[in-house]
Amino acid sequence: MDRKNWLKSQIHCVDGTSPSPDFAKHLKMATSPFYFYRGSAMLFYADIYSGNIDIPQSLIRLPLTTIMGDCHVSNFGFLSEEGAHGETLIFAPNDFDDACIGHAIWDLLRYLVSLSLAQTEGLRIKQHYIDEKLPDRDKETVKSSHVEGAMRDFLAAYLEYCQSSLAGHITSQSALVAFSEKHILYKRWQKGLQRLSDGVAFLTKSTLAKEVDCHIFPLQFRQDASRFKRLEPNLFETLTQTFAPYVSDNILDIIERLDAGTGSNNMARYYLLVGPSNVTKKTLSLCYIVELKQQREAAPLRFFPSLSKTNLLNPAHLTVHCQRRMQRRPDLILDDAKWLEHHYLIRSRHHARVGIDPEDFTLGKKAAIKDGFSQYAKACGHALALAHMRGDRRSLAFQQQIAEVLPQYINELIEQALKYANTVKNDHLLFVELLGDIHD
Repeated sequence: MDRKNWLKSQIHCVDGTSPSPDFAKHLKMATSPFYFYRGSAMLFYADIYSGNIDIPQSLIRLPLTTIMGDCHVSNFGFLSEEGAHGETLIFAPNDFDDACIGHAIWDLLRYLVSLSLAQTEGLRIKQHYIDEKLPDRDKETVKSSHVEGAMRDFLAAYLEYCQSSLAGHITSQSALVAFSEKHILYKRWQKGLQRLSDGVAFLTKSTLAKEVDCHIFPLQFRQDASRFKRLEPNLFETLTQTFAPYVSDNILDIIERLDAGTGSNNMARYYLLVGPSNVTKKTLSLCYIVELKQQREAAPLRFFPSLSKTNLLNPAHLTVHCQRRMQRRPDLILDDAKWLEHHYLIRSRHHARVGIDPEDFTLGKKAAIKDGFSQYAKACGHALALAHMRGDRRSLAFQQQIAEVLPQYINELIEQALKYANTVKNDHLLFVELLGDIHD
């Protein structure tokens, strides 16, 4: 089977449909190689399984741990610990939909590939600014010559934290909680702090404020037909009765969330507005949003189902298990349930959540001239090491073997990542062709 038809077959298996311009997820994936990569994690594991990505066996033999599964530059960000119940802001992995027990090298290599794709995404965005004559059209951009250095810095940072753990300088309770003014993440960190419940932007920029008008009582989700769908009364009542036991207060409103995410864009998703029965401005900070999200099998498990008995958990339960392991202080509302024959993840949405997009660390002088691109890669390396190390809190065996083995394969991993980034770019072109074939 040629690569084009292989892509068509793989995508159909996961999404239940061949590439189609009528499928919102596929239109988003067609935007660029970066978005294609975000929406097609299964292809990465299919290529590992078939040998198209050749990972040294010494790296495969490293101890298994809890992994993100879909590790890339935009699956890290700032969030308030303990979901909407905590007031500590950290920089950490923020997406566990494909988490499982697996090989740490999968996360490392997948992130390296995304660094290369993020750099080209920055160029695409810059060209869009130029074409539209937007104010940011004169911004500097990260060059392709910067990519290899950032890859090395990411791996060095990951190794540094493993070695620091062995030396006793950091523990499973360590986290990235502050950044200097010169760091590429400083402004994003400040935004996150302002969105905490006692921050100056809580009523305008927090997760709650973005989804709910915090000045109109009784509270309800905003009227936004592009993002939200109001529910029929019977469905509203059914959801309320089914999921009320999982939340810590009253369910005030429920909507269906439309067109969210990339990889899980086609999975059912609902938001519950939770809080006191009679909310006032003074008690507004007690309100929060709970997400109900249909889960499917983690991307790695389609090709590697027998790595661990833990991976036999249903998809939502496995996500809960891995997120609890990988986070220092997991969400207080984090559970799973089966509803209408599907497994749903139940989690509170962090009040202070600040995502990171490629333009945040590939455009501007701080990114392109003042080492911001590498600064971001280092921060992700540190955060990922902490998440992986928490997979085993009884020993330092994982850190010890990483420190002994990984340094020998730095050059080989970078070479593999650069090579596979080109594969993704070619696959994206084939994918766009497949979308066009629908109307031929």
